[in-house]
Amino acid sequence: MMEKVTSADGTAIAYDRLGEGPAVVLVCGGSVDRTSNAPLAALLAQDYTVYNYDRRGRGDSGDGTEYAIDREFEDLDAIFAATGGPAHLYGTSSGAALALLATAAGRPVTRLALWEPPYILDGTRTRPPADTASIYRAFVAEGRRDKAAEYFMADVVGLPAEFVAMAKESPWWPAQEAIAHTLAYDATVMGDYSIPAAAASLTVPTRVFTGGASEEWMKLSNQAVTGEIPGATARVVPDQQHNVDPAALAPFLKEFFA
Repeated sequence: MMEKVTSADGTAIAYDRLGEGPAVVLVCGGSVDRTSNAPLAALLAQDYTVYNYDRRGRGDSGDGTEYAIDREFEDLDAIFAATGGPAHLYGTSSGAALALLATAAGRPVTRLALWEPPYILDGTRTRPPADTASIYRAFVAEGRRDKAAEYFMADVVGLPAEFVAMAKESPWWPAQEAIAHTLAYDATVMGDYSIPAAAASLTVPTRVFTGGASEEWMKLSNQAVTGEIPGATARVVPDQQHNVDPAALAPFLKEFFA
C-alpha cells in the first residue's frame, strides 16, 4: 500500500512498502516513476522490506518550487527515517548517480548497489550538451513537453528516430510528457556526465552492476566508476542491456545485500 512522508521543504514523498526483512530503498532513473521499479521491488520483497518511492515531481509525490539536488537528498532522508534506521540503497541509471551522491553526502546506507550509472568517458561516445537541463526547462516553460521528451530520447539517450516516432504513438507517451519537467532534475544530477569526485569518498560497501549485452561505452564507464570507488566490486548480469529484466537482476542484488 502507498504511504507518504514529508520532506524537509514540506513536499510529500510517496512510497510503497513491501515485504519483511532488512530495509532496501529503491531509486528510479530519469523519465520514469516508481512503477518502473515495482517488479524488482516485488522480487526483493521475498527477503527484504522494500521502500520503492516516487522521486519528487513524479508519480504520487509532490514537488517543490525550485529544484536542487539537496532537496532529493532530503527526500531520501525522509524515506530513511521511515525505514527506522540504516538501509541498503539501490539506484538505476541516473537514479544510481543520485544514490551515489546521496551516500557520499552522508545518508545512512548499509550497502550501495548501482545499476549502470550512465557516466561517459572521454572518447567513448558524445556527451549531451552541457546546458541539457536548461534545454528541458525551456521546452517545458514553452508548453512543449513533447519536445522535452523527444530531446531526451533522441539527443541524450541516442535512440533511433524510428523508435522515437513509435514512442510518440504509444499509450505510455502521455506519461512521458507528464513528467517531462523532471528530465531537468536528472540532467542536474548527471552534470557533465563525468564520474563525480564524490565517488572516491565513498566508504560503504558498493557494487556496480552492468549488463552483459550493454553497449561498450557503458561497460567501460562502469569499470571506471568501480575503480574510482574505494573497495567497490563489480558484477556483470549476463545477456542484459540497460533496460534490465528484474528477474535477472534480483538474485544478484539479494546476494550482495545478504
